[in-house]
Order: sequence, then structure tokens, then C-alpha cells
Amino acid sequence: MINILLIVFTISLIYLAMANRMLTYIRIIAFQGALLFGVAFIELIEISLPNLVFVLLETIIIKAVAIPLFIKYIIDRNHITREAEPYVSNFFSVVIVTVIILGSFFLANAITGTHVRKIFFIVALSSLFTGLYIIITRRKILTHVMGFLIIENGVFVLSLAVGSEMPMLVNIGILLDIFVSVILLGIFADKIGDVFEEQDVEQLRNLKD
Repeated sequence: MINILLIVFTISLIYLAMANRMLTYIRIIAFQGALLFGVAFIELIEISLPNLVFVLLETIIIKAVAIPLFIKYIIDRNHITREAEPYVSNFFSVVIVTVIILGSFFLANAITGTHVRKIFFIVALSSLFTGLYIIITRRKILTHVMGFLIIENGVFVLSLAVGSEMPMLVNIGILLDIFVSVILLGIFADKIGDVFEEQDVEQLRNLKD
């Protein structure tokens, strides 16, 4: 079951590459949060109950609900256009993300460590590099935030790849990372919206000291 959830997560990365609408990005982020909830529940079922509850609440409330709603609020607040406006066509984006996934597969197979769950490693690397690709190839500032969230999801999966236990300290670090990054970038995007009509990263060239 856990392999199916991770495979669906990987497919969602391909779907993300062909998405043009901002609301589609938000739905994918929420969907990935729900998938990670299922993965965490199955993988960490044997850890202590308080730690398990913390991880599950972190994934379902923060990743799947709070962050998508927060980003949607920023979009509505600043009247951002619904288009993500990528630099690269959808076809090439799908090809590149597919290559990323295949490259992650071959890289994971080259690892000989017995303590690393390869399917977790494949999904984690795919998510990390896809997030970077989204950041590089999208014009909107908020799509850069979403790219960062994809990277963070990859970090979360990678933490599950090295064992069946996730210390509370790691969870607090991940949660703090989400809060600080999204809130700061959200405030940044909100203020940029007061200056520019469109949140295109190219408009940042007009900012001066």
C-alpha cells in the first residue's frame, strides 16, 4: 500500500509539470499532503503515540489544509492571475520531470546501503529536483513558494527513507521550516502585490534600494 501511495505521489509531480493554473498547483500541494499523511501513518505506525500523532497532524493539517488555504488567500488578496506562466512549454516540462524521475531511479539503484529504502529515496530525489525545476521555470513568485513546498515534501519523504522512526526534534524542525518559509514568503508576496499589478519575478528587476 505504501508503494502505491509513493507512486501516486511521483505521478503528481508529472501532473504538476503540465499544470498552468495556480489553483491546480494548490490542489496538487494539498493532494500530496494527504498522500504523505497516508505514508506517515503506515510507515510510522510502530513509533510512540505522541510522536505519531504529531507527525500525522503536521501532514494532514499543515501540509494538506493550512498551507494550500494560505496560498489561496494570498492569490485572492492580491488578485493574482490564474495562470502560472511557465517559461518552458508543458510538453518539455513533462519530458524534463520524467527524466528527473528516471535519473532518480538510476541513482537510487546505485546506492548499496541496506538501511535506505530505495523507493523513498527515488521519490524524495524526484520531489527535490522537481521543486527546483518549478522554481527555475515559473514566472510567478507564488509558484516559487510552491516549488519550495515540493522540495520540503521531498525532505519529508527522505527522512522516512532512512528508517521507521522520526525523532520529535526532526518533526519540530520541519514544522518550523514550513511556518517560517511560507509565512515570510507569503508576506513578501503580499507586499509585492501592493507594488506590482502582476507578481512576475522579472518585475523584481525594477526594485531599487
